[in-house]
Amino acid sequence: MASVPKLLLLLFLCSDHSLIAHAGDAHEYKVLSLDSMKSDAVCSENTVSAAPSSAGAATVPLHHRHGPCSPLTTKKMPTLKEMLRRDQLRAAYIQWKFSSGGATGKFSKGGAGDVEQSDAATVPTTLGTSLDTLEYVITVKLGSQAATQTMLIDTGSDVSWVQCKSCSQCHSQADPLFNPSSSRTYSPFSCSSSTCTQLGQEGNGCSTSSQCQYIVTYGDGSSTTGTYSSDTLALGSNTVKNFQFGCSQVESGFNDQTDGLMGLGGGPQSLASQTAGTFGTAFSYCLPPTSSSSGFLKLGAGTSGFVKTPMLRSSQVPTFYGVRLQAIRVGGRQLSIPASVFAAGAVMDSGTVITRLPRTAYSALSSAFKAGMRQYPRAPPNGILDTCFDFSGQRSVTIPSVVLVYSGGAVVNLVANGVILDSCLAFAGNSDDSSLGIIGNVQQRTFEVLYDVGGGAVGFRTGAC
Repeated sequence: MASVPKLLLLLFLCSDHSLIAHAGDAHEYKVLSLDSMKSDAVCSENTVSAAPSSAGAATVPLHHRHGPCSPLTTKKMPTLKEMLRRDQLRAAYIQWKFSSGGATGKFSKGGAGDVEQSDAATVPTTLGTSLDTLEYVITVKLGSQAATQTMLIDTGSDVSWVQCKSCSQCHSQADPLFNPSSSRTYSPFSCSSSTCTQLGQEGNGCSTSSQCQYIVTYGDGSSTTGTYSSDTLALGSNTVKNFQFGCSQVESGFNDQTDGLMGLGGGPQSLASQTAGTFGTAFSYCLPPTSSSSGFLKLGAGTSGFVKTPMLRSSQVPTFYGVRLQAIRVGGRQLSIPASVFAAGAVMDSGTVITRLPRTAYSALSSAFKAGMRQYPRAPPNGILDTCFDFSGQRSVTIPSVVLVYSGGAVVNLVANGVILDSCLAFAGNSDDSSLGIIGNVQQRTFEVLYDVGGGAVGFRTGAC
């Protein structure tokens, strides 16, 4: 849930792994097992294969919010209709941030400069579905008492927060509320501190005791406010001292069981930015392929073994990480799409479910995909998904490959269930060609996605979880 709505997603994944190559497509067609799209009843902790990094790496598992591996108790799945409705809210909010209604930010190529990297911290990630969103959750320890906290991860948010004991308005959660008075290392920031000033528009003045207050309002109207503080954070076997986060006292609009949110955006408040001096300016994650398996989040990620594309950033909207598509291939053939169609760039987002493409690009993709699926009857649209098929009576289906070609030569051959969601093509079109694109998490599954902020690149490594 970036500074945006929370959206819910059914996880439809199969066990085949995506292929990445610098040129050429390995297969023109892929087989999708429809049985793999059914909910798994038993947790099977898969062995992740995070790319090599420096010694001392800590891996935090990541799980599906409603899957059998989830540490959360609520297993009720949302309807696809509701999931898509909330996904559209999130996408619209991100696009607004870059429009005249937002900060009129534009992407440009750039990195923060190389930072010497020491020990890496890796934490397991699990796919977690909160209220109306596909969210991935990690379990961390907070405070001197090492209180367990199950938190959403989001590359579209900067301020991290957890619900704190004695909150006047908070939602039910899986773990006990964090109790600041039980932690010897907990410390609220004063209103006069530079850290408080740095909050900018997410600052919310002072409490009666002159403690710094924060407020974050998301695109669906949900919000959290409380005291901006610091404490010790444990990520696997690694410890982060003086971790800055919000101690939430009043919130609204959250109906999941998570304890809070871990921001991984590009702003100074995010976990990635706070720990850059210790772990370096690169982090990565792998979103798990099924609801019964796990992925990982890694701080201090190694940067070799990936195909890479330049990272685009906006000084006015620093939270988001951008990339630029160059072409799309379907069934081994490159679509006839002018390069100028992709000029606005696209946000690489862990919280948006469905990839949004410029209208011209989506129309070409939809037409080519339908041509490659002539053997299956068409089905009515499902919300924002308008390229749908009737797979009644089928155990498996054969679909044309879909390959995303990024600037710089990174070629990403999507897994079959990174293409199909509930019998529909898992892409949607913007209303025009000028709006910002978004690369959603359906198209990221099973890849290790690298955010090399210092090196100014986004990378992809196949079959990482």
